[in-house]
Amino acid sequence: MNQRDDYLSWDEYFMAIAKLSSLRSKDPSTQVGACIVSEDKRILSIGYNGAPNGFDDKDFPWQREGDSLNTKYFYVCHAEMNAILNFRGSRKDLQGATIYVDLFPCNECSKLIIQSGIKHIVYLSDKYADKDSFIASKKMFDRCGVSYKQMVLDKEIKIKI
Repeated sequence: MNQRDDYLSWDEYFMAIAKLSSLRSKDPSTQVGACIVSEDKRILSIGYNGAPNGFDDKDFPWQREGDSLNTKYFYVCHAEMNAILNFRGSRKDLQGATIYVDLFPCNECSKLIIQSGIKHIVYLSDKYADKDSFIASKKMFDRCGVSYKQMVLDKEIKIKI
């Protein structure tokens, strides 16, 4: 008997974990998950976008439009930020790590990624590629030696629960 040939690649596996993490997000419009992986393929941390600790999700301003103080943008913690802050190991373990994330990182998360020592980004969507904050992200990554690649899923990953 031969081994199965329809198993997940490492990239598919870690992206599936990021996607699964995104299902914890209470954001009604954008759910994002992140999974940080060491160079030796160990999962170091996960995160998803949501309200800061102590800010009740039910009272959180999830709106995308309106008065800026009453929209989510000043308050929400992005998946990348949460994954970095959730990490409980030695900072040296993040050196050279890869972060898998649904959405290409914004400029604020890019600074956190760079400062933490993460060196590789695998993402699914770059839907904001023409926005200044995402152009700035790419400039920072290019200048700081952080690689990024868009992952194209060749197959649908089905999870039985």
